[in-house]
Amino acid sequence: MKKNKELLRTIKFALFSVSAGVIELGAFTALNALTPWPYWPKYLIALVLSVLWNFTLNRHYTFQSANNVPVAMMKVAAFYAVFTPLSTVGGNYLAETLGWNEVLVTVLNMCCNFVTEYLYDRFFVFGSTLDTNERAKKQERD
Repeated sequence: MKKNKELLRTIKFALFSVSAGVIELGAFTALNALTPWPYWPKYLIALVLSVLWNFTLNRHYTFQSANNVPVAMMKVAAFYAVFTPLSTVGGNYLAETLGWNEVLVTVLNMCCNFVTEYLYDRFFVFGSTLDTNERAKKQERD
């Protein structure tokens, strides 16, 4: 039962991450087409939009956490305080200096983000408050 629950949790995270990825790629592509900006501001705006979407859905449905939202958001912000500069500088280097395709660089950053954020969220942000919201309690009762 616990193994199935974790598999389902991982699948939910993956599906919500795909939806966040669509938002990120859509925003990045729109900014790429509509602005003359360099890579990094387009990437940052798209990343922030996808993070807000992903955090909201995963907190409520994937990790079913009733923890303090500002505390959880601060933990996620700490993750992005490290991930964002690394991925922005690295992505900018690949796109602007080495001439890699910007969409490819963004997809590579998204893949790295997917794996590292799942582990961080699962074990640090929501680890001690998994399955504590009303949705999880209702599922337990049913």
